[in-house]
Amino acid sequence: MARASKSPSDGGAVTIKKYANRRLYDTERSCYITLDDLGAMVREGREFRVVDAKSGEDITHNVLTQIIMDTETRGETLLPVPFLRELIGMYGDKMQAMVPQYLEASMAAFRKNQQDVRAAFEGALGTNPLAEMARRNYEMFQQAAGAFMPGAAATKAKDAEIAALKGEVAELKAALAKKK
Repeated sequence: MARASKSPSDGGAVTIKKYANRRLYDTERSCYITLDDLGAMVREGREFRVVDAKSGEDITHNVLTQIIMDTETRGETLLPVPFLRELIGMYGDKMQAMVPQYLEASMAAFRKNQQDVRAAFEGALGTNPLAEMARRNYEMFQQAAGAFMPGAAATKAKDAEIAALKGEVAELKAALAKKK
């Protein structure tokens, strides 16, 4: 079986050709594959790029989106409706350019937490790693809420102010109790 050469420009990624008849051809293994095969390649961490066989245009983004759509259609839902609504709402918004980087950073943080959980169950981490990860996740989701819901950041500030005022009231009560 002939191996396709991988050029430095594609970072060593396998080239998948998509033909007009919607068939996908893996140039590394010299065989036709399915979208499910591409999904398995993603889960294995294999790099690939999909090109239109006729024009040579890179259509990887479209094909990956199609894999998500097919998976969601089969009932394996991962993306909640409110998230999808927010995501669609970001198209055309002046913040649109920031969304891809934010989502990549969020997924990287999620993946890191996932690795930490696995390590915790294998005994590689300290005393209470799950509590620390829960705290980090909570902070991450608060930041996400602040990015997508402008009022969320104000709520956090108000909560901090209320906590500070409660502390002051407690100090005043203690001072009054001492004077009695």
